[in-house]
Amino acid sequence: MAVDWIGFGYAALVTSGGLIGYAKAGSVPSLAAGLLFGSLAGLGAYQLSQNPSNVWISLITSGTLTAVMGTRFYNSGKFMPAGLIAGVSLLMVGRLALKMVEKPHEK
Repeated sequence: MAVDWIGFGYAALVTSGGLIGYAKAGSVPSLAAGLLFGSLAGLGAYQLSQNPSNVWISLITSGTLTAVMGTRFYNSGKFMPAGLIAGVSLLMVGRLALKMVEKPHEK
């Protein structure tokens, strides 16, 4: 089984964003959201590593972050952190959508 390194990296990025938001601004909501969504992204990456067609938790997590952080980026115009997370989340949604449509490999 191949490990979903991209998914685990995404989970680490989301988690570290929450930790940095808390460290810089003392934002408890950033910490809570970063830990929650980072954990969900990590769980999704683990499931994807176990079964390459099990994309749902990763897809829902990255889709939610795309919408929420995309809205924050649109309203604030600030790339960091909202634009960065929205962009990376959108790339994850695209990657997972491709995984959904590609045919499973014969073993």
